[in-house]
Order: sequence, then C-alpha cells, then structure tokens
Amino acid sequence: MPLRVIFMGTPEFSVPTLRAIAEAGHEISAVYTQPPRAAGRRGLELTPSPVQREAERMGIEVRTPTSLKAEAEQAAFSALRADIAVVVAYGLLLPKAILDAPRLGCINGHASLLPRWRGAAPIQRAIMAGDLESGMMVMRMEEGLDTGPVGLLEKCAIDPDMTAGDLHDRLMRVGAALMVEALTRLEKNTLTFTAQAAEGVTYARKIDKSETRVDWTRPAAEVHNHLRGLSPFPGAWSEIDIGGRVERLKLLRSTLSEGLSRSEDLGESGGILDDRLTVACGTGAIRLVEVQRAGGKPAAASEFLRGAKIVKGMKFS
Repeated sequence: MPLRVIFMGTPEFSVPTLRAIAEAGHEISAVYTQPPRAAGRRGLELTPSPVQREAERMGIEVRTPTSLKAEAEQAAFSALRADIAVVVAYGLLLPKAILDAPRLGCINGHASLLPRWRGAAPIQRAIMAGDLESGMMVMRMEEGLDTGPVGLLEKCAIDPDMTAGDLHDRLMRVGAALMVEALTRLEKNTLTFTAQAAEGVTYARKIDKSETRVDWTRPAAEVHNHLRGLSPFPGAWSEIDIGGRVERLKLLRSTLSEGLSRSEDLGESGGILDDRLTVACGTGAIRLVEVQRAGGKPAAASEFLRGAKIVKGMKFS
C-alpha cells in the first residue's frame, strides 16, 4: 500500500528523489523546504529553492518555516498524519517532536558512507581528502547529527579526476532510486536498520571561503584534490598576471602530470612549466584542464590560452 509521505529538502540534489517518490505512487502530503532567499546581482529578488519550484510544478503544498521548534509548527506537521518523512539535504535540524510525529519516523538520504563524513559537505570533503569511494545511505534519523542506524547503502567509486559536481550528479541519481527502494521495503515491513560503526567517524564541516585559495606549496595530489573538491562551487582560485593585470582565476578541473607527480626539482611552487598550463606544486605538478576568468564562463584550458598569454616561467600566486 502506498505511503503517505512528507518530503523535506532544498537544493537541486533533492529534486530527483522528490520526483521518484511521486512516480513510485506514494502520496506526498506536503513538501518542506528552506524559505526563498535573496538572489540576483543586487540581492533584491527572493528566489524559491529548487525543491519549492518542483513541488509547485507538481501541485504539492509547500511549507517554508524558518524553524521547526515552535509548538504551532510541530502541531501543523503532526496534523499531516504522515506515515514517513523523507529528508534529503533539507538544511534545518529536526526536533524530537518532528522526528517522532510520522508513524514510521523520519529517514534521511545522506551522501557519504557513514560514519565517515557526517555533516554538511560530505561530497566535497570526500574528494578533498582523496577518498576512493563514496555512496548514498538511507538512515533512520535521530537527534544526533547523522548518527542514526542505516537501512540501505550503495557505494560509488570516485574516479581520479572526478569533481564534486560530477559526484554530486551521480549520487543525486543513485539516491533517488535508493530512497524508492527503501520506501518499498518499508511498505512490506522488510527494511532493517543497522547501527553505525563506532570507529571511523569524521565530520564534513561546511566549506568556508577561506579554504578556497590554492596553496601551491602542497604536494600535487593534495592540490588536485583541493581543486576538484571545490568544483564547480565555490571554486578553488589563484591569481596570475594576464596582460599586465593580476586576475583571479577559478581552477575547475585538473589532472596529475604524468612523470612529474613525484619530482622534487620543478622550480618554484605555482610556476608555469609549459604551454599547456602545467603548474609546479610543492612536490610534483598538475595540469589545469578547465578554468574560469572573473565574469566569464568555464572554459577548457586550450580555449583559455587562445585569449590569454600564459607562458612558461610565469607564476600563480
């Protein structure tokens, strides 16, 4: 029998799961999402979240509370008489009264292999740390931060040059299918939950702007992971003189330079080594594959070099 579902999510990552639940025949009684935020160049336009836009397109009631701590909000949530609440990147902590309101509780789609990378930025942190795999997990929610027992998981390899954006898009699709499977098993009372391991807990703290500048003195593998972990947003960056003016350049894709990854004798860190945007690091080198000038669009390195004179001996700072 189809379940009566409250869906709670905000960014584009959550949208495929919302669609998949509806397409599987479940009744979505309401969608909770973050309130519209100021956007546009002047920050004057209020822009609804991707989940709100999709829910309104689907004709589902949308609620956008700034908090769920008030008794009135909790009563309104409980009045929906949901079987289950599905949470995917919602962005608000759920008080115990909310967690306990649905008949089957609340389940969360989380983009990591828990207990590794609990918290706000698991996709970015996994790549920045050089992890070789990630995945999606469906877990029963508790009051702790991503501490609940796990019902389903699907692993996903992190390819050597994969960016956070690439992994985001892959896990977004994996997560939608996994959540539908979880709801199907809940319907049949065949979904079992297993406590997370006590060892191996790490926290994926929110990305801070202070982390985004590239430190070329680090080993090439670390610089490469830093770049791809922050791509496409907020984007790792460095500065270089282009035509007599220092510009900030976002570095969106890179690859480790074959044969140079272990070399100690490449000159000054941040130095340009050839005409293909190969850059020296503390040890080894990376080759930039995609960059973005301020105010411009992402461009392949070869395209960028046709409009910017960057030659061997120049230096990123």
